[in-house]
Amino acid sequence: MSESIWGYAQTSGHIADVDLTGYEVEATDGSIGKVDRYSNDVGSQYVVVDTGVWIFGKHILLPAGTVSRVELESHRIHVNLTKEQIKNAPEFDKDKHLGNAAYHHQIGGYYGRPVS
Repeated sequence: MSESIWGYAQTSGHIADVDLTGYEVEATDGSIGKVDRYSNDVGSQYVVVDTGVWIFGKHILLPAGTVSRVELESHRIHVNLTKEQIKNAPEFDKDKHLGNAAYHHQIGGYYGRPVS
């Protein structure tokens, strides 16, 4: 696949200047939580989802390539993953996510597209 997992698809509706904090996040089979933080850095775009009580406060790092649609008016992000895939995903590691190629490779690999 030529598109990077760490970038939004051109068809997603993502606009770089929009603050995504607090947006609801929807898996293909239901709500999973809210955006806690995000990055628009080229080559390292992602959202961190606070799953709240659904997975007991777990935070999940979702590469921007998993986002299928951003709804600006309803403040909602849709991802092309199931709740089960997200539940089994590696937990967000705030100490490793910045500038750690091995961590990005691990996360990208889980979602099927490791960083090359």
